[in-house]
Amino acid sequence: MTEKALRLGTRRSKLAMAQSGQVARKVTELTGRPVELVEITTFGDTSREHLAQIGGTGVFVTALRDALLAGEVDFAVHSLKDLPTAQPDELTLAAVPEREDPRDVLIARDGLTFTQLRDGARIGTGSPRRMAQLNAYARNHGTSIEAVPIRGNIDTRIGYVRDGKLDAVVLAAAGLNRVGRIDEVTDFLSVDTVLPAPGQGALAIECAATHASLAAALAELDDPYTRAAVTAERSLLAALEAGCSAPVGALADLLADGQVVKEMRLRGVVGATDGSTLVQLSTTGPVPGTHDQAMALGRELAAEMLAKGAAGLMGERAL
Repeated sequence: MTEKALRLGTRRSKLAMAQSGQVARKVTELTGRPVELVEITTFGDTSREHLAQIGGTGVFVTALRDALLAGEVDFAVHSLKDLPTAQPDELTLAAVPEREDPRDVLIARDGLTFTQLRDGARIGTGSPRRMAQLNAYARNHGTSIEAVPIRGNIDTRIGYVRDGKLDAVVLAAAGLNRVGRIDEVTDFLSVDTVLPAPGQGALAIECAATHASLAAALAELDDPYTRAAVTAERSLLAALEAGCSAPVGALADLLADGQVVKEMRLRGVVGATDGSTLVQLSTTGPVPGTHDQAMALGRELAAEMLAKGAAGLMGERAL
């Protein structure tokens, strides 16, 4: 007799389905059990409000978590940057697989890079974090941009450029990679220019805390370096008391000496959305060996950023 299929809860977007399909195949390889995708519509999918207005944090996650707690699905796959920073006791973050490219990218008309765009170029993004850093970069280079708040899936966003409504849009490299559209990118934005959202490019695989055997099987997909990095980034975000609608960027990367990973560098930024003020700091230390050490790294950098004036920027909203 074949084993009962595991039910994987996923959002319905093309990107979510691609991400979940990739995880489903790996889970089948690991467990020998078939995995069926259960499509769940979240508030973030149905609301036409801008993310900064509907609260950002959790709008793509709550319905999936409710389905997990109700036993309607066995596990769920989220984009890690959508997860609220507090982890509910009833759910286990069973695995954080190896991270995709965390960078933001530009898709611009006529194959242009960011520095080639005209002065006052209209750039679409719903993210205050991206607006703050792109505006600051433009200011520093004696030019200006008009950040235009947009929502919608990848097709919708790229469509604004294709039909001439916008000069460019900013998207996450990871999502474009996962849906096979990375070749449409006209410029990869260096993390020195735009720090990504905390957890960007990483996935979170969650199951009920009571489902120990499934959690143990899913843990095989965990990448300890990715988990340490995103834990530090999200700890920074939590310590700054910011929802994901606040203009916070963070990236932890590993510094290697040859093949040996020696240290982790955590960078954080908070900015006014018009780019007039950025508080940007970094810290470097030993690679965290435990969850608590990774959390401490984020908290320490957040404390330094708050001391440098980040708190005054936290009330910023793009809209």
